[in-house]
Amino acid sequence: MTKTDIAEAVRYRVTGMDCSACAAKVEAAARSVAGVRDARVSIASQEMTLRTEDGTAPLLEVERSITGLGYRLARIDADEDDKVPDLSHVSPAYKRALWIVVLLNAGYGVIEIVGGFLAGSQSVKADALDFIGDGVISFLGLVAVGWGLAARAKAALLQGIFLGILGAGVLVVTAYRVVVQHEPEAQLMGILALVGLVVNVMAAVVLLPHRHGDANVRAVWLFSRNDAIGNVAVVIAALLVAWTQTPWPDLVVAVVIAALFLQSSFAIIRDARNDLSNAPSANPQRSKA
Repeated sequence: MTKTDIAEAVRYRVTGMDCSACAAKVEAAARSVAGVRDARVSIASQEMTLRTEDGTAPLLEVERSITGLGYRLARIDADEDDKVPDLSHVSPAYKRALWIVVLLNAGYGVIEIVGGFLAGSQSVKADALDFIGDGVISFLGLVAVGWGLAARAKAALLQGIFLGILGAGVLVVTAYRVVVQHEPEAQLMGILALVGLVVNVMAAVVLLPHRHGDANVRAVWLFSRNDAIGNVAVVIAALLVAWTQTPWPDLVVAVVIAALFLQSSFAIIRDARNDLSNAPSANPQRSKA
């Protein structure tokens, strides 16, 4: 990397991303702007590194393109890695709303895990991981918002590993259930999934008064949407289990949800490792380039 390349690198803090798909959308929006050489977005640190062909010429257009999607951007200066960002736009009421959403997601995720064992349903267990993952990601975003890049990356790395272990565990048990088949309780499956939909609606209602505030609202709306899709999939699986009297619909839905969950976990781990390699504390030579 040349000195010119380093000088042309611009970093932004991106607020409102909840998954690797969001990061890919932000990258695509940035790269679609003429004059942008490359854009890399880390879901772990919630940051974007942008490289342009001719300095800062297209930056305003990039910012308009990304904020138009509903995300919030904040420019990061070279000496701001360990500074606490400006949080003046976050009201106490909004923080309380986010904490309620964290508790709803993580709390019901634990309940659904227990319910999944009681119902003998792998798809319910996989859906529970989605709730727990949402709660953990939101919690990390709240407590680590003022941390430096290296600290946030380490926290995200641990989070990604933890969520990956949970997802892999569901896949292993599902594989076991393929060999030793056990028909789950379809009625309990359906009830748990429907309660999950109610929890998602409650989270949306809690955030409704703040829907025009910080872009994290958009992330939680995406959480609720993705969870709702998983809940509907489990309801359908429960109906098919009751109709076919076989566990296969439950197993198929479990594999799909757990696989998507693992994909997000791998993306978090990958981005966290990249962030650690680029953090000032991990790369003391960087400032001398």
